[in-house]
Order: sequence, then C-alpha cells, then structure tokens
Amino acid sequence: MASPEPGAQSRVMFQTAGKQEDPPNRKLKVGKVTVKYNRKDLQRRLDIEEWIDGQLHLLFDCEEEEIPELEIDIDKLLELSHEGQRSRLQELLQECGKPKEEFINGLLYRIKGLRKMSGPLKK
Repeated sequence: MASPEPGAQSRVMFQTAGKQEDPPNRKLKVGKVTVKYNRKDLQRRLDIEEWIDGQLHLLFDCEEEEIPELEIDIDKLLELSHEGQRSRLQELLQECGKPKEEFINGLLYRIKGLRKMSGPLKK
C-alpha cells in the first residue's frame, strides 16, 4: 500500500444510494413560502383575543395575575352552533359575579364569519 505524499490530506467519501446531497458550500435556491391565512384574518383574530383579554379584566375586576384559570378557545367555539357557543361561554364564566351577557353578545358578534384555524399537522 502506498503512503500518501507528505503534506497531502487523504479524504474518504461515502456515497449513499439514492439522491446525493448538495455540498455545503453550494447555494440553495429559496422558493416562495405559502401562507394558509392572510394577514387580515390573523389580525382580526388577534384583535378579538386582545378584546377578550380586556373584557375579562373588566368582568373579574382584577389584574392579569389574578384572573381565574379560564381558556376561551375561539376554534372550539367556532365548531359549535350559535346556541352551543352561548351556553359554552356561560359555562366558562359561571364564577363571574358580574353580568356577562354583554360580553357574550359582543364576542359572538366578533367571531361571526371567522374561520377555524387548523393546528399543526398530526402524524
């Protein structure tokens, strides 16, 4: 077996079956990114969530740290009928001593026409 020349570096390269990977120094072309929801829909949803947060502070008359554990899931509400949405909100807000009809009516009005967002794909 011949010995390598002084100063020369030896290289071992493995080739896998199938597609060869691009060398790390080669630039890759970046394609367009597809967005499932447009900015207007996302902004509307964010505005609704901020409105909900502000209204909950008023309903429970407390600071953010003091709000009871309460999760209003817009997507789950969108799966329900109008009456189902109303009863679900009344159930979630049963611990609130203040009148909550104005909040419920306002939220139902705001989510009207909103589309459900799908979460990450499940494998």
